[in-house]
Amino acid sequence: MRTQVAIVGAGPAGLLLAHLLDEQGVESVVLENRSEEYVLARIRAGILEQSSVDVLTDHGLGARLGAEGMRHRGIHLQFPHERHHLDFAELVGRRVWVYGQTEVQKDLVAARHAAGQAILYEIGETAVHDVDTERPAVTFVDADGRRQRLTADAVVGCDGSFGPSRQAVPERVRQVWERVYPYAWLGILADVPPSTEELIYAWHPEGFALHSMRSHRVSRLYLQVRPDERIEEWPDDRVWAELARRLGHGQDGWELTPGPVTEKSVLPMRSFVQSPMRYGRLFLAGDAAHIVPPTGAKGLNLAIADVALLAPALAALVRGDGAAADAYSSTALRRVWACTHFSWWMTTMLHASGDPFDAQLQLAQLRWVTSSRAAAAGLAENYAGLPLRT
Repeated sequence: MRTQVAIVGAGPAGLLLAHLLDEQGVESVVLENRSEEYVLARIRAGILEQSSVDVLTDHGLGARLGAEGMRHRGIHLQFPHERHHLDFAELVGRRVWVYGQTEVQKDLVAARHAAGQAILYEIGETAVHDVDTERPAVTFVDADGRRQRLTADAVVGCDGSFGPSRQAVPERVRQVWERVYPYAWLGILADVPPSTEELIYAWHPEGFALHSMRSHRVSRLYLQVRPDERIEEWPDDRVWAELARRLGHGQDGWELTPGPVTEKSVLPMRSFVQSPMRYGRLFLAGDAAHIVPPTGAKGLNLAIADVALLAPALAALVRGDGAAADAYSSTALRRVWACTHFSWWMTTMLHASGDPFDAQLQLAQLRWVTSSRAAAAGLAENYAGLPLRT
């Protein structure tokens, strides 16, 4: 088999890259070890930066987003007895959208089907080869059990932190930075309209809480818990009672409305960055190169930013101009580290560590952010999305 760009991973990063390459007349094949149904059903991020919305809209993927996405002016920051609204639109002239990754995936899958995109699902034994040559390849076993070799001009790993692509960068070349946080999120989806118009990020001495949403009818809520927390320890009644306590039920007349819980999971939290994001003819994008804690809503947005930079660079590379491809890793990593810092900052400001000294520092920081226009604008600028080239 032969193509111009082999893409490993059919999540949002892989399918958006295939879409952008197709617009520039570049052929690609997408490889995925899961089924299409599984990939479509994954519950992931739900916040899109202004930059991400612009990319999707500019490339013909914004129709349903524009009709069904929930546009937000900002967020609420809360600590005991105080809740403050940070108006991003007023502070920096940018907004964010609530539109789940599941919905983005549906839009991308529909666009790739309409274009006749070659996507091979349910493959196995995937391995990347010869990336230091001009003819890299991916070998795999297809859904019918046949061994295949796909040769390309470039291979792009969009296969997450546990996929084979990032391991194809030699140990002597790659650098890895990682931080594992001492807490996790217990997340629920509930069939109940959101109790708030804007997201609520709440610091509480017993642990962080977040009230988010997926639509006008579905709420998404989170509680800080231990990384080894067992879901069985959290029956629905306990979840709602703790959410009400940490989110300030009854404060200034605000009430949290409970409802049927349809999904419940524990999400560990870590930061991870691998460099370089390009080795030979292998390029990494999205979670294959970096992971951030979800507090800053950066995971999906970083993947979109990577791909928006990478697609024109690959189009130029397959036509003989490698300058943009040479600059891809350093350009992408500047934004990655900026977003990694913001995610770390939001996480450490809002999550209880159990240390009374840390708690006072966090409260001082929250008071500063909610009382200083400059500090609030800094948060708004990062949350609503930095420029693609930082």
